[in-house]
Formats: sequence, structure tokens, C-alpha cells
Amino acid sequence: MPELPEVESVARQLRRRLVGRRIREVWADPQSRFVDVHAAAGAQVAGLRRRGKYLLAPLSDGRQATNELVMHLGMTGAFRFRGDGWAPDDYVRATFVLDDAVLDFRDVRRFGRLTVVRAGDYAGIPTLDDLGPEPLGAHFRPEDFHRALRRSRMPVKAQLLSQRPVAGVGNIYADEALWQARINPRARRIGRERAARLWETIREVLAAAIEREGTTFRDYQMVNGRSGRNAGFLVAYGQQGRPCPRCGTALRKITVAGRGTTYCPSCQRV
Repeated sequence: MPELPEVESVARQLRRRLVGRRIREVWADPQSRFVDVHAAAGAQVAGLRRRGKYLLAPLSDGRQATNELVMHLGMTGAFRFRGDGWAPDDYVRATFVLDDAVLDFRDVRRFGRLTVVRAGDYAGIPTLDDLGPEPLGAHFRPEDFHRALRRSRMPVKAQLLSQRPVAGVGNIYADEALWQARINPRARRIGRERAARLWETIREVLAAAIEREGTTFRDYQMVNGRSGRNAGFLVAYGQQGRPCPRCGTALRKITVAGRGTTYCPSCQRV
């Protein structure tokens, strides 16, 4: 599933071509996970930002932005403008007809979500309403992060995946940040010093992945159809059996919070 760096890369490309345009018509597959998406028809896209793994586009009625289009890529979702070497296929789940362009949302596995809500009202989307702070923003502070981790006795990786201590970190970047911080993904007690180190590595890992426009293994593509370049820089995620770049011990794969998790049993002791 695309995580913060992938969604941020999509947001940057989509923002340049979508903001300021009017949505003339909307077609949406009734079998997909869409709610009230037709309410976007007739509105002007007043902006576009990312929150965690979500894309948020305020919709203006000409006077104020009363509604908001909430977009989540799910596992295989991708936005593409027609005419960019792209023609619609059987996996297009929604189409937005704009002033002078057509934007398709393609989603093979149908886990993507498009929803129109009252601006700022995310009560019906708990995974968005309960998000922690943005990891690259000013409100993500080491001391607050430490307090958030102390509130639960879940394994630290499970806490990161919950999106409550910090937004946007998923399976890939949790493994990478925990390896870099030398913290075992099953650890349940994270002291102030280790929390500060993890706070720093989360920011470093995400910033580097954004610079490389995210990680592509198979499905993730940006609006321009290109893949992210970060996969070749991963040191933990998906590298089980390979020697740890730090100590040479074979990296091991376990399951934490139902997710495959790769770590170094020597460098990342509980």
C-alpha cells in the first residue's frame, strides 16, 4: 500500500494540474468504495494537500470551500490524465471530466477510496480523523512522540502502523526507520533516548524516499506514469536473508501486527 512518500509524490504532481480547474462531470463505479463522489461535479478544486496517506482537495462553490474530496489510493490506486500516454482500461473506477482535461482513477484491487465530505468533517473516516502529527511538520516533536509511544504496550512497529503516534508510516518505512534506529520491532518499552533516535530516523527515511519519489515494487505509479526510485535503497524491508549492512548478520523476517517485518537480530535486540 502506498505510504507517505508515495502519496506525497502523487500530491505534488496532481496539485500542479488539478488545482484551479472545475470538475464538470463525475463518473464513478457503483461497486467501488466511493461515497457521495458525484457531489464534486460543478465544483472548482481550490487546493490539494496530503494528510498521512490521504489526499484532500477542498471544493469551492465559487465563494467558499464547503466540501472536500477525500482520496485514498488503497493498494493499487493511481491517478492518470488522458493523453499522457494513457488510455482508459477495464480497471478505471472513476473519471473526472475537467475544463480541458480528463482525470481517471484506476484501481485494480478496488481498495481505493473517494469520498466527498463537508470540509474538515472526517468523523466518518476514522483512519483519517484519528491521525497523529505529520512526521515532517513542526507539530511532530520528540517529547510528544515519546509520550505517545508510552501510552500503549503494543510492539513499537504496531504502534507506528496504527498511525496514532505519527501519520503516514506504513510497513516499508517502519522497517527502515526501526533498523536505522537499532530498535527491535517487537519492543514494547521505548525510552526517551531511543524514542528521540526513532523520531529522527523516521524523518530521515521519509525525506529520502520523497526525494526519490517513493518505492515501487509493482503497482505504485505517479500521475505521470513513472515509478518511484527508492526500492534500490532499502536496507531492511524485503531484504530477509541478506547480510545486515551494519554488522553482517543475516536479516530475519517475522510477523508483527499481522505484517511481514524484517530486522537484524544482532543490531536490533529487544
